Amino acid sequence: MGESTSGSGWISAAEFHRAAGVSDWRVTGTGPQAVFTSTSLSHAAGLLAPVITAAERFGVLPDVDVRPEAVVVRIPYRSPEGIPAAATAFAAAVSRAAAQLQLTPDPSLAQSIGIYVAQHSQADVRPFFTAALGYDAFGDTDAVDPLRCGPQLAFNPISGDSPARGRTHFDVFVPADQARTRVDAALAAGGRLVDDAHAPAWWSLASPDNHGVDIASWTDTFD
Repeated sequence: MGESTSGSGWISAAEFHRAAGVSDWRVTGTGPQAVFTSTSLSHAAGLLAPVITAAERFGVLPDVDVRPEAVVVRIPYRSPEGIPAAATAFAAAVSRAAAQLQLTPDPSLAQSIGIYVAQHSQADVRPFFTAALGYDAFGDTDAVDPLRCGPQLAFNPISGDSPARGRTHFDVFVPADQARTRVDAALAAGGRLVDDAHAPAWWSLASPDNHGVDIASWTDTFD
C-alpha cells in the first residue's frame, strides 16, 4: 500500500488557491467549485467517472451537477471547520481530467446563493425554517438542504430592531475576480448601492423596490 493521499485537517480559501493545479476553481459560500462548459449532455457526463475515481482516491465527497451546457463540481462544506485539506489534490485531478475531455473551465460561472434571515435579537426562527423547508441545522447559525440543492440559510440577530419584524436578503457569493463586474451590472440594471464600507469583501445593494442583495467575494479570499 502506498502512502495515503487523502490528507487531513482543514485549510482556508487562500491556502486552497495557493495549491498547484486549482486555477479553474473558486471558493463560494458553500465551498470550492469549478464549472466546465460542454457541448452536450454526454460530453459533460464524461467527467463523472474521473470525478468518482478522484473522490475515492483522495477521500473527498463532491457534488456533481451535470447539464447539457456544463458540469459543475463542488466540494461542499460538510463541517463549519473549513475546506478539507485533500480538496486541493482532488480539484487538481478533476481539472486534469476535464482538460483531457476538452471541457472548458469557466470560473466566471461559479457562484452560490444564500438567504440571510435577519431576526430580532430575542427571537430564534431557525427551528421554524428548518421544519418548514426540511433543512438541517448547520453550525451555530446556519441551515442547509440535506442534499445541498437549495440555498443555504444564515440566521443572525438585529440588535435594537423592533420585535416581530423579520428582514431577509440574498447573499450572492461569487469569485473575487467577478464581484465588481456583478456589482456594476446590478447597479446598471437599476439597483442602488447601500453600503460599500466592506468592499471588496462584500457590497450591499438594494433593488429598485428596496429588496436587499449582498454581492460577496470574501469566501474566495479568506485566510
